[in-house]
Amino acid sequence: MYIPRKMDVKTVLERKSCFLFGPRQCGKSSLIAHTCPDAQVFDLLSSATFLRLSRNPGYIGEVCTDSRPVVIDEIQKLPMLLDEVHRLIEQRGMKFLLTGSSARKLRSSGVNLLGGRARIKKLHPFSASELGDGFDLDKALNRGLLPSIWFSEEPDEDLADYVEEYLQQEIIAESAVRNLPAYSRFLEVAAICNGEQIDYAKISRDAQVARSTIQEYFRILKETLLAYEVGVWHGGKKRKTVETSKFYLFDSGVVRYLSGRKELAPGTQEYGRAFESWVHHELRTYLDLTRRDGEIAYWRTKTGLEVDFVVDDCAIEVKSTEQVGVGDLKGLKAIAEEGSFRHRVVVSREPRAREVDGIEILPYREFVARLYGGELV
Repeated sequence: MYIPRKMDVKTVLERKSCFLFGPRQCGKSSLIAHTCPDAQVFDLLSSATFLRLSRNPGYIGEVCTDSRPVVIDEIQKLPMLLDEVHRLIEQRGMKFLLTGSSARKLRSSGVNLLGGRARIKKLHPFSASELGDGFDLDKALNRGLLPSIWFSEEPDEDLADYVEEYLQQEIIAESAVRNLPAYSRFLEVAAICNGEQIDYAKISRDAQVARSTIQEYFRILKETLLAYEVGVWHGGKKRKTVETSKFYLFDSGVVRYLSGRKELAPGTQEYGRAFESWVHHELRTYLDLTRRDGEIAYWRTKTGLEVDFVVDDCAIEVKSTEQVGVGDLKGLKAIAEEGSFRHRVVVSREPRAREVDGIEILPYREFVARLYGGELV
C-alpha cells in the first residue's frame, strides 16, 4: 500500500537537480517510483549497476539521451559519479535526483555536493499528516513510523532486522566505527536517554566507552540522519538557562526496540517520552518540508522551569495526559516573561481544544492539522 508523501520531488526536479537524503526504509524509492515514474534509475545497491558505473561513469551520459530526469539511488556508495553528474548538468542541462541515507560519506570523500547546483531535501518516516485518518498514536509510539514497519505484520521482528541492517550497512560499510560491540552498547544507552539532556560522562560509563568516542558516536548518528540535536533557546531576558543540548533519535519504534522496552502504556513515563519524541518528529518533518533549515530549540532554566520546544515565535509544551492541569502550564507562563510569542501551545491527548490564560491546549490531531496548515510556525 502506498501512502502519498508531502515531499514533492517532481516539482523540485522541474527547476533543479536534487539530493534526497533520509534514513534507510523511510520511503525514498517508493516516493520516486510513484512521483517520477518516467525517470531513468540507476540503483547502486545492484552489484551489476555499481560495477558498470564504477568502471565507466560516462555510461550515464551515453544511455540517457532524452529529457527525462535521472535517478541515482544510494549515491554515497560511489561518490566519484558526482564529477560526471556535474558535467552533465553543466553541459547538457540534465536533471538528477540523487538519493542516499546521508551526506556523510560524500563529504568525507571530499566532494562538494555539486557546489549549489542541486537542492538538498530530507525525507523522514511517515508524518501523521500523511497518514491522515489512518494515523494511530499508540501504534506510532510503539512501532514507529518507518513505512515498512508501519505496515508490518511482525513489527518487532522487522525492527530487529532494521537495527541489524543499519549496523551492518551504514556503520560497517562506511568504516565509521571500529568497535561494533561498543557502538551497540552506546545505541542502547542513547535510546534510553532519548529526549533527555545529554550527559556524555554518564553515557561513557554506561556504555564503557571513552567520552570522546561517545561524542563521535553522536556525531555519526546526526550525520546519518538517525538523531537530531535540540539546542537551548537563548532568547530569554531574565532567567539563566542550562547549556546542554538534547538529542532525539529519529523514530520512536527504533527507540523502543533499542531500549528493550515492551509495549508502551498511556500514563507511564516511557509513554510520555515517546509522545514528546513524536512531536519533535512532526516539527522536524514539517520544517524540512517547508524550508531548508528550521531551528528547533528548548528552554530550561537552572531553577527547573522548562518548555519542550521553541520554534520561531511558538513555544510548545508536550503532555501525554488526557487532562492538562494548571501545574502543566508553569513553563509556558514563565517563558512569556522572557520574550514575545505568537503561540504558546500544549500538545496533549485531551479530546477538545481549549484556552487557559492565553495558552492553547490542543489535542494532538488538531496540533498536526494546524502545524501542517502553517498556522503555528
